[in-house]
Amino acid sequence: MRRVFLLSIGFLVALGAAIVALRYVVAHGGSGYVIVGLGQWSVETSLLLTTVVLVLTFVLLYFAVRLVVTALRLPKILKQRGFEQRSKLSQEALLTGLIESAEGNFETAEKHLIRHAANSGVPLINYLTAARAAQSRGALEQRDEYLQLAQETMPEAELAIGLTRAELQLSNQQFEEALESLTLLDKIAPSHAAVLKLMHQAYANLSDWQGLRLIIPKLQSNKVMMEAEIKLLETETFSSLIKQKSDARDAVALRNLWLEIPEHIRKSSGIQQLYFAAMIDAGSEVEVEPLVRQAIAKEWSETLVVLYGCIHMPDTADQLAKGEAWLKAHPNDAILLRVLGKLSLRSGLLDKAKTYLQASLAAEPSVEAYQLMGDVLMKENDPFSACQFFRNGLLFASNEVVALIEQNPEVEAAESIEAEA
Repeated sequence: MRRVFLLSIGFLVALGAAIVALRYVVAHGGSGYVIVGLGQWSVETSLLLTTVVLVLTFVLLYFAVRLVVTALRLPKILKQRGFEQRSKLSQEALLTGLIESAEGNFETAEKHLIRHAANSGVPLINYLTAARAAQSRGALEQRDEYLQLAQETMPEAELAIGLTRAELQLSNQQFEEALESLTLLDKIAPSHAAVLKLMHQAYANLSDWQGLRLIIPKLQSNKVMMEAEIKLLETETFSSLIKQKSDARDAVALRNLWLEIPEHIRKSSGIQQLYFAAMIDAGSEVEVEPLVRQAIAKEWSETLVVLYGCIHMPDTADQLAKGEAWLKAHPNDAILLRVLGKLSLRSGLLDKAKTYLQASLAAEPSVEAYQLMGDVLMKENDPFSACQFFRNGLLFASNEVVALIEQNPEVEAAESIEAEA
C-alpha cells in the first residue's frame, strides 16, 4: 500500500507539472521551444513535446528502477514467503498435536508435533508435548529422545526441560532417576520452589528420610508447603529416622539424632515415646528413665507408664517407689497397677505384686496381668493356680481376637481364604 501511494504521488506531480507547462504555453499565445545542443549537434522542439517526453521518461525510468530493485530482492522475498508458509504449517501442526494429545491419540499427536517442530517459533512446546504423549503410550525411549532434542534446540531452557523430565519420571514411578535429575537441577537453580516440591515427592516415594530431613529447611524457607504441612512432614520424617536407628539398636546414633531434632518436634508425645522405646530397646534405659518420669509428670500417658515398666534399673526398689508415687493421682488406673505389680515381682515382693495385679485385673483384665499373676504363683510354687491364670490369659486373648473379627468381617474373610489356601 505504501508503494502504491508513493507511485500515485509521483504520477500526480508529473501530471501537475505537465498541466502547468501547458497552461503557461496557452497563456502566452505560443507553443514555445526548447533547444538542446551537444557538440556540433543541436535539437529544437516545442516546449509541450519536451514536457511530455520528460514526464514519460520519468515514468519509464521509475518503473525500470522498480523492476531492477524487485528483481534483486526476489530471492529474499521468496525466502520470506517460504518461511511464513512453513511457520503457518508449524502452527497448524502444533494446534493439531495438542488437540490429538488431549483426545488421547498420542501417536498421531507425536507425528504432528515432531514433523514441523524445526520450523516452529516455539519448538520447546512441540518437543515437551511430544515427550508427554510418548510416555502416555509407554514409549519411554522416544520420550527421552524428544527431551534430548528439546535440550539441543533450546539449551537456555534447561530448567524447564529438566522439570518436565523429572515430573514424567515421577509419574512413571522412576523415583531414583527423578531424584538424579532433580539433584542436577538443584545445582543449577538452588532453592527453586518447583524443584524442591518434586524432590520432596521423590524422597517420600523412596522413603529416603535422611534426604527429606536435609531439604525440610529449604521447603520451609521457600514456602513450598504450608506451615502445618511442614510440621507434619517433620514429625513423619524424624519418626521414621528414629525407627531406622532403632532397628540397628545404636544408642549413640539415636542420641545424636535426638539432639538434632528441632525443639518443637521433641516436645511431641509421639516422638518422645518412639525415642524412649528405641533407647530402652538399645539398652540405654537408665539414661532415659529420668526423661520418662519427667514426661509422665508433665502429661499423664499410659504408654509412657508401660515404657517405664520396661526399664530395668539397678535399684528396682527405688524405681518401684517412684512409680508408687503416681498412685495418689491415679489410684484405680489398671495399667499403672499392672506396671507396679511387674516392678514388685522384679523386686521379689511377691505379696505386693499379687495385690497390685489383682487390683489391675479387677479394674480392667489384660493378657499381661494374667501372665504376671501366673509368674508370681509359679514363684510361690503354686503351679496349679498359675496354670489357671495362664489359661485365663489365653482365653482373654482369644476373646479379643474373636471380638476383633466380629467388628471387622473383612479380617475373618481374609483368614478363611488363607486357611483354605
